[in-house]
Amino acid sequence: MNTQRKAYLVGGGIGSLAAAAFMIRDGKLPGAQITILEATPLLGGSLDGAGDAERGYSLRGGRMLTFDNYECTWDLFKSIPSLEHPGQSVFDETVAFNEVYRAHSQARLVDRRRAKVPVSSMGFTMQDRLELLKLSQTDEATLGDSRITDWLSPEFFETRFWYMWATTFAFQPWHSAVEFKRYLHRFMLEFSRIETLGGVRRTVYNQYDSLVRPLQHWLAAQGVQFVHECTVTELQHREADGEFIVTGLIFQQGGETRQIAVGEDDLVFVQNGSMTDASSLGSMQAAPPKLGKAHSTGWALWEKLAEGRPHFGNPAAFNRNIAQSMWDSFTVTLKDPAFFNEMIRFSGNQPGTGGLVTFQDSNWLMSIVLAHQPHFANQPADVQVFWGYALFPDRIGNFVAKPMSDCTGEEILRELCGHLRFEPETVHGANCIPCHMPYITSMFMPRQHSDRPLPVPPGSRNLAFVSQFVEVADDVVFTVEYSVRAAQMAVYQLLAIDRAVPPIKQHDHSLRVQFDALLKALK
Repeated sequence: MNTQRKAYLVGGGIGSLAAAAFMIRDGKLPGAQITILEATPLLGGSLDGAGDAERGYSLRGGRMLTFDNYECTWDLFKSIPSLEHPGQSVFDETVAFNEVYRAHSQARLVDRRRAKVPVSSMGFTMQDRLELLKLSQTDEATLGDSRITDWLSPEFFETRFWYMWATTFAFQPWHSAVEFKRYLHRFMLEFSRIETLGGVRRTVYNQYDSLVRPLQHWLAAQGVQFVHECTVTELQHREADGEFIVTGLIFQQGGETRQIAVGEDDLVFVQNGSMTDASSLGSMQAAPPKLGKAHSTGWALWEKLAEGRPHFGNPAAFNRNIAQSMWDSFTVTLKDPAFFNEMIRFSGNQPGTGGLVTFQDSNWLMSIVLAHQPHFANQPADVQVFWGYALFPDRIGNFVAKPMSDCTGEEILRELCGHLRFEPETVHGANCIPCHMPYITSMFMPRQHSDRPLPVPPGSRNLAFVSQFVEVADDVVFTVEYSVRAAQMAVYQLLAIDRAVPPIKQHDHSLRVQFDALLKALK
């Protein structure tokens, strides 16, 4: 291997961080020869978590984890030391944490009467079962760019299964039938326990503190260089004999245009697209500003690269319809235990054991989750934090006569208390920070197979893509695993590493699993 080879990673999300780690661990590339260029002051991309007890904490979202899947993620984090438990890896500490705090939701769905909805049955009709089976057995070429609604009748979207599945994974009826099918197969084990979320595993803190920070700390110790507030605007390149070769990076930093020369043997990894691009925060007194394409920076480089090069994908398939890819979330910081105490009494779950509580009849389709406390590494013992989101923020609320996306933090709390029939005093002094995300489910948009590039596109000598917008056969987007797997595939291919990428476990091929799932569906 060329010991002088350098690697440049555009974007500091989990895909780039994982790629850097695989290059060091498995490719034996010295960390000092790896540079990560990030447009914001912090690494982590969509796995963010920020704030403090005084200003309020904020999370755009949290990704579901399991131990039954996520083969590449745990392969990586078995190598990354814990920041708080000497001698343990991040994987070790996560396993130990989940041995103590096991998920078993007792209030998965709540109706308009504030009653817990019985969820032992999925609520399927025979027609629902037949249609779901047909969709799950149809090949992706036939599904093409069709939507879920093209395969399932309107009644299906009123079943208890749909409310639980859709809010667990953030699906909308108009999303891609291919992605929905992939989830049915990849998360077959969750089919029979979706009502309790029994297969969900959680990190000790939010995923920025529990995954990003220890990974960044390990990379820094290896000598990896981090360049912040640096926006790469163009890849200089040449094309010869059918090969695409990156020769330089042009970027903006500190109001100046700068350039990095890329050698013939150097590597460039680009995070193409961003599901949290143009996201914005509000406050207790203000709704988040509505940003859109004019405020986007995460798509521009991919759009420039893909122009005239169909093997580099089609970003327009994912970013052209904000109305179908956006939703809003909110993070609440409390200094009074009243709300948590009321939720424990109502749900029957201690924080960290319940998972999503979804208000089935909410016009916004609102859900909240109370994680184990503290949820932030710097969170004081007398402070509580919880997170929530809504899939239909453009609809008028049940208790607040406004769309959620126009609401302040105070109004969101008023709507939440209305669904729970909690007195306003239970959130006295709370700080609710809403977040608007125009592209948050853009990776679920209906697409053609060619709309996503391969991690290493055909003809690329030194360029790879690592993101939610590459094509990884059989795996599911909107997961940490997808970004980590894409990174591992790209690194192993470009560095010709003689080590197999961990295969996707085919749980859906197990006759026992299929039999149990069928019995569940037939109830």
